[in-house]
Amino acid sequence: MSPASTGASTLTVAASPQPSPVAAATTGPAGLDRLEPGRPGYRRMSFALFAAGVATFALLYSTQALLPAVSASFGATAGQASWTVSAATGALALCVLPLSALSERFGRREMMTASLTVAVLVGLLVPFAPSLGWLIALRAVQGAALAGLPASAMAYLAEEVRPKALVAAIGLFVAGNSIGGMSGRILTGWIAQLWGWRAALGAVGLLAVACAAVFHFMIPRARHFTPGSLNPKALARTVGGHLADPLLRRLYAIGALFMTVFGAVYTVIGYRLVEAPFNLPQGVVGSIFLVYLVGTVSSAAAGKLVARLGRRGALYLAVSTTAAGLLLSLADQLAAVLLGLVLITAGFFAGHAVASSSVSRTATKGRAQASALYQSAYYLGSSAGGTLGAVAFHAGGWAGTVSLGLLAVLGVVSVTLYGSRAARAGRRRPVTVASVQN
Repeated sequence: MSPASTGASTLTVAASPQPSPVAAATTGPAGLDRLEPGRPGYRRMSFALFAAGVATFALLYSTQALLPAVSASFGATAGQASWTVSAATGALALCVLPLSALSERFGRREMMTASLTVAVLVGLLVPFAPSLGWLIALRAVQGAALAGLPASAMAYLAEEVRPKALVAAIGLFVAGNSIGGMSGRILTGWIAQLWGWRAALGAVGLLAVACAAVFHFMIPRARHFTPGSLNPKALARTVGGHLADPLLRRLYAIGALFMTVFGAVYTVIGYRLVEAPFNLPQGVVGSIFLVYLVGTVSSAAAGKLVARLGRRGALYLAVSTTAAGLLLSLADQLAAVLLGLVLITAGFFAGHAVASSSVSRTATKGRAQASALYQSAYYLGSSAGGTLGAVAFHAGGWAGTVSLGLLAVLGVVSVTLYGSRAARAGRRRPVTVASVQN
């Protein structure tokens, strides 16, 4: 949603340092040295962040497709095993804001490199966890390490890419997330069927090593970053300013609610498919995540959807698609379940790309903190969705998980409708500095 499409104020209080003369020169119409399709460096940047996105989601959700095997290995329930996912996403949510503050001081590129390196090293230790408790603890450390990457990547793109190309550039990064989530789950599913879940996690670690190397050698030097100081009071003012912006609050809520649906569905789907009436083996269950390819397409196409339907229209389409997929997945036919997953995945990734790019466009200052707050809400939604989805599945089967997802979808609709009302009310009020220009 653009500011104009929601009627919310775009006046963001922030305490970030003023841009340098070089950076300021690029914010006006000239801005010719920013990256855009066809210009030198854009392809390298896109490929590097795509690889980072692959590594991030492959590592972050590496145990999700393995939950039935982890449960069997440690004698754990679905809810207990789900903490191997929720601990990682929860730790990421808690650490993303302080690490984004460090990126304001030391640089986006440097923070992304450090985060990816630490997460990869921990990923090589995860397969050797001696107990479920140790596995959960290592996964929490891994999630905390990854926290420096998503928000820094969004801020890097907002600073280095021309505004007209921003949605498409972020869409490519999100597409890397979907490829990472898909490849990690497929890889772990088949390797776990052949050699066990520990070997599967080791393979994900090696995949992440390769992606980290690509990122390190391909990412262009930041040209428009201005270092700031590590000032807790300034950080608090910046965060407070973002949280005071009604538009940003709505975008954070939308990200959290979308991810609640996604986290619930993909945490529980493995348990459903290995049970009657499907009785699928672990390798086939892992291959179900091929539907992530749909997310790659829908996130990369988010820019075109916004251009045609507007941001609110694109969000309504994403919500409708997700809800239709949830309802369709209730059927006991495998084809219907797969089609439902396709729709859920397409709707989620389109909605996420639209909401996350809107955060970067709205926050003209303190972008790393604005993106960090979005990522924090997003991954808290993932953590809550994974845990609550498993609890709902234990209490009411797949219908319980779907009910949770539909409640979250209803929340997205309510937030978006509220934005529409605010837009209409804004048009009826006299235009002031703090009102939206429609």
